[in-house]
Amino acid sequence: MRFCSADEAAALVTSGSTVVVDGSGGGVNEPMAILEALETRFLATGSPTGLCVVHVSGMGSGHGDGIDRFAHEGMVKRVIGGHWGWAQGMQELASDNLIEAYCLPQGTISHLLRVAAAHGPGVISHIGLNTFVDPRLDGGRLNDAAKDDIVQLVNLSGKDWIFTPVFPLDVAIIRGTTADENGNITMEGEGLLAETLATAQAVRNNGGLVLAQVRNRVAAGRLVADQVRVPGVLVDAIVVDPTQRLSTATDRDPYLEGRERLGELTIDPMEFGVRKVIARRAARELAPGDVVNLGFGMPDGVAAVLAERGQESSVTFTVEQGHIGGVPAGGSDFGMARNADASVTADQQFDWYDGGGVDTAVLSFAEVDARGNVNVGRFGRRVPGVGGFINISQGSKKVVFVGTFVAGGDYELDGAGGIAVPLDGKQKFVQQVEQVSFSGERATTVGQPVVYVSERAVFELQADGPVLVEIAPGLDLERDILAHMGFRPRIADALRTMDAALFHRAEQALATAGAAPTAKGGDR
Repeated sequence: MRFCSADEAAALVTSGSTVVVDGSGGGVNEPMAILEALETRFLATGSPTGLCVVHVSGMGSGHGDGIDRFAHEGMVKRVIGGHWGWAQGMQELASDNLIEAYCLPQGTISHLLRVAAAHGPGVISHIGLNTFVDPRLDGGRLNDAAKDDIVQLVNLSGKDWIFTPVFPLDVAIIRGTTADENGNITMEGEGLLAETLATAQAVRNNGGLVLAQVRNRVAAGRLVADQVRVPGVLVDAIVVDPTQRLSTATDRDPYLEGRERLGELTIDPMEFGVRKVIARRAARELAPGDVVNLGFGMPDGVAAVLAERGQESSVTFTVEQGHIGGVPAGGSDFGMARNADASVTADQQFDWYDGGGVDTAVLSFAEVDARGNVNVGRFGRRVPGVGGFINISQGSKKVVFVGTFVAGGDYELDGAGGIAVPLDGKQKFVQQVEQVSFSGERATTVGQPVVYVSERAVFELQADGPVLVEIAPGLDLERDILAHMGFRPRIADALRTMDAALFHRAEQALATAGAAPTAKGGDR
């Protein structure tokens, strides 16, 4: 079978199979038609059951699509995912211990597919050491139902490594743009190259089935060889969906697809507020010429504030999904970029990231503890997972974590340089994080510079944990900072006041780096 309906493709998936779904969050590169057909089949017939679902990146838009198409009791036995944030239904099954739930770094799963294609034993990496992925902590488990050890600690040449063994792969569900009659597939209308080729090679070489979804069908011989991303010899069935969108939010966009460049790329200014203050301060940690990764959410603002200053070309932005240069897209289009200089596959990008290719990463924090550990992946019943966070944070030469000082801290500012903080809000600086997504101990051991930026205070990681180095102008150290922390940090002898220009609606007289010393440095 080559070309078929989505229902016919879904019928090829048998109970107990390990199914690898390629794509990214927000519906980017998501094979929606095949996933919907699989869900429809299960709801109508009760089959297939007991699946193991593997997804590298986040999948879906948070509205029942993506990996949530599998979020039915009995349909899935185990999920190994890099990011769970878009799949609310699957998180509920995990929290209720109705599935075996695991989370591994996005780059680890990406590399695992490539290794599986070559029949290698598994992935050996420093990524994940001293985090919840480490077998000495949680081993990547997200719930009590996840009892098997899917990672191991090994020592080679006197160093500790995490070894992730390969496992059988039965079905690949991938997406491209155009397929010819011989099954060759191009990706000219996709927002990223993802792990599409690696996924098809891994499953095919393990005797499995490769199911592909495309928008267009053309005659044999119509495609040029250097455009083909997945050779037809790897593909078993192809579903044509002419309604296929670039993402959930965007139907078509030649600039996000990388087929055209904008002569002048403009970035909308951020609305003035707490998030803009944080983005401004974080941007000061970047140096001209830096290769930069901006994480999902609040870090997006760094690109916007650099653009307002006319400095967006002073650094090179990159995205873990494979783009280098240009400006990363935000929101549910995250993972794509406009005016990228180059686009590589995600496994290639993670090779570069894991080896230190990023100079400075700007990433969000949800919790920071007394040892400098950061949690972004687990909060009670919410288990959004880490995505590429561990690869990026451990691989980058320097990390800048950004977030509001307390949860729900996105309050109004007067725009005149001052800041009046509310007296409530759940603590984000806690004694111990719920999950170690980033290890402060490992960062200090390897000498990695780490900065934590909020609108009220800035901390730098030292051997004894986060050290308070800056506070916002006009704040009282005890009342506005320390009283809202779950631990008492060491306070720098030369405590500085954050530049008041950061808090003006118009960022006037902005210093080039850091902040000015304050006369209140002895206030403890």
